[in-house]
Amino acid sequence: MAGDIQEDKNFTKISAGDIAAFQTFENCGFLNCDFSNANFADKFFIDCRFEDSNLSLMNLANTGLQNIRFKHCKLSGANFTRCSDFLLEMHFEACILDNAIFFKKKNKKGTFKDCSLIETDFTEADLTDVKFENCNLHRAFFDRTILKNADLSTSYNFIIDPDNNDIKKARFSAQGLPGLLAKYDIRIV
Repeated sequence: MAGDIQEDKNFTKISAGDIAAFQTFENCGFLNCDFSNANFADKFFIDCRFEDSNLSLMNLANTGLQNIRFKHCKLSGANFTRCSDFLLEMHFEACILDNAIFFKKKNKKGTFKDCSLIETDFTEADLTDVKFENCNLHRAFFDRTILKNADLSTSYNFIIDPDNNDIKKARFSAQGLPGLLAKYDIRIV
């Protein structure tokens, strides 16, 4: 139905109830919105951007997120595990993603710039070619994670076991070496 689709629209200072009747959003912008605890199950967002919005603890069951940009957003506790895998692509800038879950998600070529990713779960995620630029990865979980050609050279506070994760051709700075050698309990001076 035509009424189920919103295209080329900008939404400012709304809550999830204001868009509940719509199923698909294409090339839409969401500014200063409060979507905390929102139910986005079975909704589709294509080429959309979210700015200065709260999306903490939203329900993303079977949600389509295709080429989505989040800027200055709070996504604490967001569980991306149940999102649709079809054309999934997300980019984050200056976002709070603490305690977010990306378990088994493929976000190849995604970007995380100036983000807080404290205790975020990347277990079994495919993060091939992902760029983590100046991100705090304190206590983030990397277990059987694919980080091929990923760039973590400017990020910090991570602990990644090279024996338990695929880090082929990933980029790290010399300051990141302690996070790669943590399991050996050695001192780097």
